[in-house]
Amino acid sequence: MKKTKRMLAALLAACMLQTSVLGAVTAGAETVVSSEAQSAKPVVTASFDGKDIKLTWTSVAGAVKYRLYEYENGKLKKLADKTGCSATIKNAAVGRDYKFAVRARVDGKWTSVTKGDLVTVSASSSSAAEGEKMLSLWTSDAKAKTELISYMKAITTEGSKDYIPVENRIAVFDFDGTLFCETDPNYFDYTLLKYRVLEDPDYKDKASDFEKEVANKIKEQNETGKSFDGLEVDHGKAVASAFKGMTLDEFNSYIQKFKKQSMPSYDGMKRGEGFYRPMLQVIDYLKANGFTVYVVSGTDRFIVRGIVYNSALDLPNSQIIGSDELLVATNQGDTDGLKYTFTDADKLVLGGKFIIKNLKTNKVTVIAQEIGEQPVLSFGNSTGDASMAEYATSGNKYRSLAFMLCCDDTERENGNIEKADKMYSLCDEFDWVPISMKNDWTTIYGDGITYNGAKTEVKPAA
Repeated sequence: MKKTKRMLAALLAACMLQTSVLGAVTAGAETVVSSEAQSAKPVVTASFDGKDIKLTWTSVAGAVKYRLYEYENGKLKKLADKTGCSATIKNAAVGRDYKFAVRARVDGKWTSVTKGDLVTVSASSSSAAEGEKMLSLWTSDAKAKTELISYMKAITTEGSKDYIPVENRIAVFDFDGTLFCETDPNYFDYTLLKYRVLEDPDYKDKASDFEKEVANKIKEQNETGKSFDGLEVDHGKAVASAFKGMTLDEFNSYIQKFKKQSMPSYDGMKRGEGFYRPMLQVIDYLKANGFTVYVVSGTDRFIVRGIVYNSALDLPNSQIIGSDELLVATNQGDTDGLKYTFTDADKLVLGGKFIIKNLKTNKVTVIAQEIGEQPVLSFGNSTGDASMAEYATSGNKYRSLAFMLCCDDTERENGNIEKADKMYSLCDEFDWVPISMKNDWTTIYGDGITYNGAKTEVKPAA
């Protein structure tokens, strides 16, 4: 009798344990691991490619297999046992939301599932339909929008000859003139240097003769449009020396303050707010369809990171590439990095030496070095992006496209018709997809932003 009572008590305790672990999520009478042993459970992610649902989950140490469930009508329904960490739900019902969970079998017991472990994925109607919705700031007949949506539908449909696995969906974007106001009256990093050297009361009297020479060339370019050979590299060198010794946080703080200055040619916009809203929608659209997006800019990497910091563009620093300058440890001095050991007393500071200008073929080589994959989409706006566009579209094993912005809007933006016409011709020649800022976008910077034209300063020559 006592033995029977002990058995009943044990069964009751097991049932109570399962109820407390699962809450409202029930899955039959399987034995679960105690709460003390639940520190590691599979973390599930899910995506829909227009036809099938792809599920992956993190591995759990000691797990011999995994059990996949669908959560429906308040209960877990077993779908399959897996030895690996992925599964595909074929031909998902379009328009329906699905919820899934995974358990791991460890030491003869199953890990628990709570409502917090459920992952939800929506089987939306199609990438094309989603594109129409997500690209709402594009005109209905914009060729670039139509081509991008058609492309997305093809490369996300598994079984299509154009299907691209998620891990190979790589897109690269130039920054100035592609995602962000290119010139008012010059590039952001050019105006930043000019302010630092000629206007900043805390630095202008400390500036070197070389820095002043470069800054005055930029000032003259702003006022007259004159071009200077070698200014791109000299500017990089001057930026490196003018901010030498700053930590990355200090440099970022300096950029944040500069971002609050008003744009000379616009009412209602600060220097850090000049993002092209329709292009931000493109990035959101790509990310929603499994793309990893990189910025590959000619501007200093740390300056681009500073512009993107706390902005409308949601990308991590690891996906922002640009021109480079030297970093050193605080106490390193002139010692080579191979002979110096970083200590807990050190911080990283700008070393004062310019390394490389990330334009033209340098963009191609840095993509290979830092991304390690050939992009399938490229977005640019100038001949400095031509190499990147050709790299993405030449000899690619996947279907690929290159888009180029044409600065043909002189009413809402400080456009340049001559430069735009040149880019349209290049698009015809190289089979790039042109984007008309004038005709393809319903807005550029959003409501409340007005372009007043150059007042006291003139845009530099194209």
